[in-house]
Amino acid sequence: WDETHFGKMGSYYINRTFFFDVHPPLGKMLIGLAGYLSGYDGTFPFQKPGDRYEHHNYVGMRGFCAFLGSCLVPFAYLTVLELSKSLPAGLLTAFILIFDTGCITLSQYILLDPILMFFLMGAVLGMVKCNTCADRPFSISWWFWLSLTGVNLAGAMGVKFVGLFVVLLVGLNTIYDLWDLLGNLSLSLVMFGKHLLARVLCLIVLPLVLYTAMFAVHFAVLNKSGPGDGFFSSAFQSQLIGNNLHNVSVPE
Repeated sequence: WDETHFGKMGSYYINRTFFFDVHPPLGKMLIGLAGYLSGYDGTFPFQKPGDRYEHHNYVGMRGFCAFLGSCLVPFAYLTVLELSKSLPAGLLTAFILIFDTGCITLSQYILLDPILMFFLMGAVLGMVKCNTCADRPFSISWWFWLSLTGVNLAGAMGVKFVGLFVVLLVGLNTIYDLWDLLGNLSLSLVMFGKHLLARVLCLIVLPLVLYTAMFAVHFAVLNKSGPGDGFFSSAFQSQLIGNNLHNVSVPE
């Protein structure tokens, strides 16, 4: 059923048709982009679950979701390996996920779930890797993992609002980390300030900039009248090509 829902939204992006949805736009934009790059023309109606795709090239969109779903296995392996320092524990985690029916099922259709899980687990991996670089702060690897954590936080929030939970997890880890640094008497207040500023830049400013940029792309791409027009003001509707109010002067 959900494939009918999100596949249709991928078509909306390809056709540049404006729509409204409860979820942020990133996941649907990526599905639309995968379809566009793989030759899907956005003409399949997605009217009801079970309709045959016939000649429509849907494989690219499903393949994209399946690829992100397959990335969860190495993400889980690396995270557990980093936390436990145990190769058997990492391998066991990877094998459990490889043979998990739910994960396989969710990853083989055009859904937001594999995209969301990709960013969620990417954020956790980045956080864990950054913690292991704590003995060499401000090194290239430290900055890389801290920035990557911020990028994945924006991605998780940009797919579904349930991504807030991983933001909370990373936030609590950061508070604990900063509290630990504040209690280190050998660390000057200037150096602590640098640590604080680095985390503000990478874990607050960077995700907010990326999250805002997603909506900028969303509104730039969807410039034609569609089923989402009625949710917005007359002034906004006047900017949509094909709308009855297009280019009409609307009083304040």
